[in-house]
Amino acid sequence: MKFNRIIYLLLAIALPLVSFAKSDTQALFEKGNTAYAKAQYKQALADYQQILNAGYQSAALYFNMGNASYKDGEFTTAIWYYEKARKLSPGDEDINFNIRFANLKTTDKVDEPQEFFLTKWWRGFILSASLNALSITSILLVLFGSVLLIIYFFSHLVGLKKASFYIAIVLFVCGVFTIFIAAMQQSYFDSNKQAIIFTGTVNIKSGPAEQTATLFVLHDGTKVNILDTNNGWIKIKLANGNQGWLKKVDVKTI
Repeated sequence: MKFNRIIYLLLAIALPLVSFAKSDTQALFEKGNTAYAKAQYKQALADYQQILNAGYQSAALYFNMGNASYKDGEFTTAIWYYEKARKLSPGDEDINFNIRFANLKTTDKVDEPQEFFLTKWWRGFILSASLNALSITSILLVLFGSVLLIIYFFSHLVGLKKASFYIAIVLFVCGVFTIFIAAMQQSYFDSNKQAIIFTGTVNIKSGPAEQTATLFVLHDGTKVNILDTNNGWIKIKLANGNQGWLKKVDVKTI
């Protein structure tokens, strides 16, 4: 059942891409880009927001919204948009660079611990391509493999039958592997839910209640990992391992 869910997810992501460029959203996207080029950042954000309101999203859209927010002085919002862009295209170096650059504007500097190199490599591998790219690639591999199988069944040339059969097998294996990587990426994001703090100063509590002790203080723009929720409170964990509770209204999930 989970494998089928991944297939449906890949199709749901890939198929709208075919019509996106032909829709009115493309004109609206270009209108927002024009406003951005004229330094009309609020107008650009309004144009981009209309695309989101229409039900479309993409890494490029969130990336541009992050740029417009940054230019408008809304650094926390910019980080949030950049992080949403990275979730859709985790291997994009421009997005990753802008996140690092925007984080220089935040108050909290959280040091991340050293990771085992194989763990870091594997995460980098499964996040090297976007889910959109993986979905399109897997569909194309399966389609081309199917075409070659048709050639295998109906061709009377021995050489062509052998070549089409073995190439089809390779394409199907590559397609299944691509789907597997897509499933691993989706599983990674499902198990690593994150949020950005939007409140200026937040007291991180020892429990999901106002009267509990304050463990430490965080500020807007800081990214946190979500571990649990409880009656309007969220248990968070920082990259350095520190944990605590804050109110749900203080953050926006990525």
